[in-house]
Amino acid sequence: MPTIKLTAEEFKSKIFDYEKEQSWNYKGKLPAIIDFYAPWCGPCRAVEPILEDLAQEFEDQVIIYKIDTDQEQELSALFGIQSIPTFLFIPLDGSPMLQKGAPPKNVLAQVINERLILK
Repeated sequence: MPTIKLTAEEFKSKIFDYEKEQSWNYKGKLPAIIDFYAPWCGPCRAVEPILEDLAQEFEDQVIIYKIDTDQEQELSALFGIQSIPTFLFIPLDGSPMLQKGAPPKNVLAQVINERLILK
């Protein structure tokens, strides 16, 4: 499954409806990663093929979403995104974790294994 671009409306229906709920309540059936990016961002473009690889590698275990910070400023503000890329790692249980920067593939894979799918 390739990475999936999300709008604010899709975020509310698939991830978390921040307008209706006070505390975090993830709606997904699989753990997720959300990549906050912008098309003009060099590091964001560099990490894009890595995310596509991971989406294939961890298919049926993790969903990888992308949110364009220029188009979805409300979501960026909601999570306090000040630099991109920034990743939001969402386990099925527990709170999401934010990670700034563009980590290499092995680091992202380690986070997926240790924090999201708990291998």
